[in-house]
Amino acid sequence: MTENPCPVGCCAEIISGKWTLLLIRDLAEGSQRFCELERSLHGISPRTLSLRLRALEENGIVERRTYPEVPPRVEYALTDKGSALVPLIEDMRAYGRRWLLKSDRRESAVAA
Repeated sequence: MTENPCPVGCCAEIISGKWTLLLIRDLAEGSQRFCELERSLHGISPRTLSLRLRALEENGIVERRTYPEVPPRVEYALTDKGSALVPLIEDMRAYGRRWLLKSDRRESAVAA
C-alpha cells in the first residue's frame, strides 16, 4: 500500500532549488530569453540556469518556445501551473519585507 504524498512536501520539492523561486519571480513578468534570465540572476552559471529551466519544464512549471528564425530565438514562460506559484512568491516577498529586512525590523520595533 502506498502512502499519500504530502502536498506541502511535493510543492517544496519543486520550488526548493536555489534559483527556482527567483526564476519564477522573473518569468512572472512575462516571457524571457535565456540571456535575459542570466543577467537578472546575478551569480547563476549558464549550466545551472539551463539545469533549473529543464527541471521546471519537466515539472510543467515553465514552457520553452523555440522560434524558427536565424539565429534561433528561444523564450521561456510560465505555464498555468507555474503562474499559480506567483501568489506564493508574493506572500514570501511580503513576509520578507515585514519580518526579515533589517530596516523593517527597526521600524516594527519603533511602532511597537
